[in-house]
Amino acid sequence: MKYLGNTCTHLALAILCAGGLLIGCTPGSSQPGSGAATLQVVATTSIVADLVSQLGGEHVQVNGLMGPGIDPHLYKASEGDVIKMAQADVIFYNGLHLEGKMTDVFEQMSTKGIDTYEIAKEALPDSVLIRSTNFSGTHDPHVWFDVSLWRQCAHYVAEILSTLKPDEASYFTERAAAYVRSLEELEQYVRDKASTVPESQRVLITSHDAFGYFGEAYGFEVRALQGLSTVTEAGTADVQELAAFVADRQIPALFIESSVSPRGIEAVKAAVESRNFAVEIGGYLYSDALGDPDGPEATYTGTVRYNIDTIVNGLTSSTTHSASE
Repeated sequence: MKYLGNTCTHLALAILCAGGLLIGCTPGSSQPGSGAATLQVVATTSIVADLVSQLGGEHVQVNGLMGPGIDPHLYKASEGDVIKMAQADVIFYNGLHLEGKMTDVFEQMSTKGIDTYEIAKEALPDSVLIRSTNFSGTHDPHVWFDVSLWRQCAHYVAEILSTLKPDEASYFTERAAAYVRSLEELEQYVRDKASTVPESQRVLITSHDAFGYFGEAYGFEVRALQGLSTVTEAGTADVQELAAFVADRQIPALFIESSVSPRGIEAVKAAVESRNFAVEIGGYLYSDALGDPDGPEATYTGTVRYNIDTIVNGLTSSTTHSASE
């Protein structure tokens, strides 16, 4: 699919406006508030799409824009995406600049009468958000890695769905209660698994800084080659600095992310080994996108379980030794 820059995206919006898709007619095929019609939802990331699907059930039709392995930091809306959003009843996106290149599109949709909701920003108070050290006034958008925060996001989305379709409010409330219980069980699972790693070994090295909330919630020190956004590329100095940290601390494993090129972490691995310390690739982690739609990592809960299992196995099964051994 051909992706469009901001100029082309605005052109697509203008064409849709002229055609009456954005204004002057009812968005989507449903009527919010009607008990019979299905709410037409567009969600940006697969993580957001899964959340809305889990809560909305049979009363929502969720159209996700970004599939497995897609990096939302770099994603640009295609003409087809613009059309999907223009025909929706509601758009849910993570926000906090995760989908940075789509900000203008969200604003245009909002001004044309499409309900848009920035989940992380609107569901969570600033006091629980991690502030960016690189960009003043911004926050880390990867809130879903703290399961307790994602529970709050679930409550928020359920409230929005109930507002949009009040006839089905009890249905959404019941589904939210059941889903929140599953998230409570999930959080306990993560804590139990994390506790099996000695505190001195709880150091997580990843491609980009997506696991800050995970680290704060479950007691891991987190270091990454790239910052909060993959828009900023790592340089040779970044690779060498991280390699020195890994070698000095004798960290046994590095982790590659499914939505980020492995080249950076592979360069760190080589740089570590040039310092006469062998480090393993502990596995792939799902960061900004869920896994294969046909696999156990297709859901948020499945992905979180996979990630913590992979982290624990990577940090406890690897043995530290010099590269010459």
